[in-house]
Amino acid sequence: MLQIGDQFDHYQIRAHLAQGGMSDIYRVYDLLTGREVVLKIPNRASIGDPAQYERFQRELDVMRTLDHPAIQKGLGSGQFNSTPYLVTALISGESMRDLVARRAPLPAGEAVQLIRKVADGLAHCHDHDIIHRDIKPENILISPDGEPIILDFGLALTKSAFRVTYANLSGAAGTPDYMAPEQIEGHRGDRRTDVYAVGTMLFELLSGHLPFEGDNQMAVMSLHLQGTVPRLDKEGKDIPPHLAAVVAHAMQRDPERRCSDMHTLIHELDHPESVDLSILERVESAPGELPWWRSQAFVSVLMALVVLLGLSLLAFGLQKIHK
Repeated sequence: MLQIGDQFDHYQIRAHLAQGGMSDIYRVYDLLTGREVVLKIPNRASIGDPAQYERFQRELDVMRTLDHPAIQKGLGSGQFNSTPYLVTALISGESMRDLVARRAPLPAGEAVQLIRKVADGLAHCHDHDIIHRDIKPENILISPDGEPIILDFGLALTKSAFRVTYANLSGAAGTPDYMAPEQIEGHRGDRRTDVYAVGTMLFELLSGHLPFEGDNQMAVMSLHLQGTVPRLDKEGKDIPPHLAAVVAHAMQRDPERRCSDMHTLIHELDHPESVDLSILERVESAPGELPWWRSQAFVSVLMALVVLLGLSLLAFGLQKIHK
């Protein structure tokens, strides 16, 4: 890890901002331009892991492509001593996670305006064939003037992206609290995957809590797969039914029944009266009506068969030993 005062290429380290599984992030002084920026460098573990390194390269490619007020601006990239790096604009403010902890539930108008701007930034991504796939409050920065800025495109899906498996991560890419059902099932996802995550964030901003909560990640993922999103207008909050219907449409389990893209979601946020209120009454298939291969009974039987098979193999092995 670099220390305060160290020089990396033409950047002088001023502060270490964060350390993740993939990279170290620093506030640095650009000796060429005379301004402070953010420097992201892959850590040693990610350089040694081809999948993690691919994730870093993916973010480099995305940052070169996108230019939108709601997306953290990439200022450049390069290599120094064979180590790639990414430079982005330095933004002060708080994360949406901090905002939720401090103020949620937000007034409906404020929550909608905030999410609409996030949706507009994601629509720009989708128009450039980039799916974020890890939208969550931790990856949204709120600037001092209240503007949301989308961060961290390390899990983004692009046209040229290879399917990779990251060390220490499950095959499902994303964060369980905000993952669409198809992500949990291991699919790569599409525009509707980001729509689901944005709907989940709007639910949280309006209610002050997540739509699905459990004792562990597996329990939460199971609820995303089989649960029904609570009706926001029945939560005792001052939330109009039409706005609750917008959230319900964005969070449909079945992608085919979900809001189709960010532009449609933006239209519904601007004109909630356009959403059919019957969606609030239409309960999606209960767990017992799920496809047979996702039902609790099938999973239980499958696990029992696996156990029996294991015991049979063990018994067979013991017989061979005794012979």
